Amino acid sequence: MNEATREYIREHADSDVRQLALQGKKNPEVDLTYALEQIAGRQKAKTKLPSWAGIDGIVYPPHISMEQCSSEQTARYKGCLVTADRCWTHYKGAAESGTSVTFVDLTGGFGVDFAFMASAIRHRPTTVTPRFVYLEQQPHLCAISSENFKLLGLDAEVVNIDGIEYLHQMPHVGLVFIDPARRDSHGGRTYGIAECTPNVLLLMDELMQKTDVLLLKLSPMLDWRKAVKDIQQSARAFVAEVHIVSVENECKELLLLITGKEVEDMTVCCVNLISGKPSQYFSFQSHNTSSSPLLSPFGSKLPADNLIPSSSSFSHFFEPNASIMKAGCYDELQAKFPIAQLDKNSHLYVSNKEIPEFPGRQFEIIRKTSMNRRELKEALEGIDRANIAVRNFPLTVADLRKRLKLKDGGDVFIFATTVAKEGHQLFICRKIG
Repeated sequence: MNEATREYIREHADSDVRQLALQGKKNPEVDLTYALEQIAGRQKAKTKLPSWAGIDGIVYPPHISMEQCSSEQTARYKGCLVTADRCWTHYKGAAESGTSVTFVDLTGGFGVDFAFMASAIRHRPTTVTPRFVYLEQQPHLCAISSENFKLLGLDAEVVNIDGIEYLHQMPHVGLVFIDPARRDSHGGRTYGIAECTPNVLLLMDELMQKTDVLLLKLSPMLDWRKAVKDIQQSARAFVAEVHIVSVENECKELLLLITGKEVEDMTVCCVNLISGKPSQYFSFQSHNTSSSPLLSPFGSKLPADNLIPSSSSFSHFFEPNASIMKAGCYDELQAKFPIAQLDKNSHLYVSNKEIPEFPGRQFEIIRKTSMNRRELKEALEGIDRANIAVRNFPLTVADLRKRLKLKDGGDVFIFATTVAKEGHQLFICRKIG
């Protein structure tokens, strides 16, 4: 990058990239295509990678790589995950014996996950200096990452090679991270493990020969139980932990922590990362052996006659976060907290008190009504707008809003759902917290 291009990027750091493109370049020395790519990348990074956006000189990749890379929140979470005691114990032997603790990222990309995990490992006390290896088959991403790692103060080996080719010649290492590409040769999205590139299922035996711990990042669209079952078809691979990660209540990642040692009780962690607030975290143990299916420690789904006889006596309403919904751990949630499930297909709960640690949204119930016209009129008196949600209910949000004649927004929340033994009900609430 020459000085003219660098100055152009500084001058237009907050400008509209589309307008800049239309204006063209007045200075022939400015590499406009590159400059616009950097301006757009930094603007994206302000929300996605805020700590990087504040570092002068960080180089950003083309648009698609910025879209596909992890956010800072999820990357930091992985850093915490791989240095947590329960994970660290799987590969701390190398550090204690004085041999190298090596972390290898087989699918480097823009290097966001690698950088945050390596930084976390670097700050974990060991008797030896950790070694970090980043692999990427696209030369331009290697060049970008190499420069960025220096600015981040990270001493890493950057190797321009296909990760699977490297795997075949790789010595045994402590930790491997792999994030298979979830797009086919035509650019279309894929979700199944076998449909991703590389197909990790075909490599599992070799991977577990070469590492103590494998952290596998998958699409949040996958069913975690099936993903675990698929991985454990390999006689060498055992899933020790499942992490379902959401950001601002949107499910983003499925992470599997895999070891070569059989674990009887697998930990399933559901986390919702929220900016400026404590993360919502819920975990439970799932029985996990090669000879038995994955079972909830609390048994099968609650039968209908164990649900509440009436919801009228409850004062608080609860909606689990996206990670809980993805995990399907409804009985585990009810076993942990003093809540009652409204219906076996609604996955909404009520209680007689506020529960600050509940992993989701909670509300105070103002009123409750059936869909009876007279009851509706009385219940909605004085309300002209509301936030509406439907769950296990025959009408869409748009159809219900039209019937209720309410505008969108305000501080009132209406949940339309089905309640066991009561039928279709509306809970009119105000949010807590």
